[in-house]
Amino acid sequence: MDEEVFNMSMRKFLKAVGVTSQRELEQAVRDAIASGRLEGTEEVKVKMQLTCEVMAKPFEVDGTLKLA
Repeated sequence: MDEEVFNMSMRKFLKAVGVTSQRELEQAVRDAIASGRLEGTEEVKVKMQLTCEVMAKPFEVDGTLKLA
């Protein structure tokens, strides 16, 4: 395995995940506030699940987004 190629590929993937995930979360929260499902002062629970064809099981990260 070429570590440099792998590292660059990993960074590119993680950058795409970070940018698109943030955009999707921001839009979902804005839509929920606009529709009245959220007031804009809550905390929103989030979970990210990572799967890969060579992983034995998915990897999950739980968190909370504070809106105010």
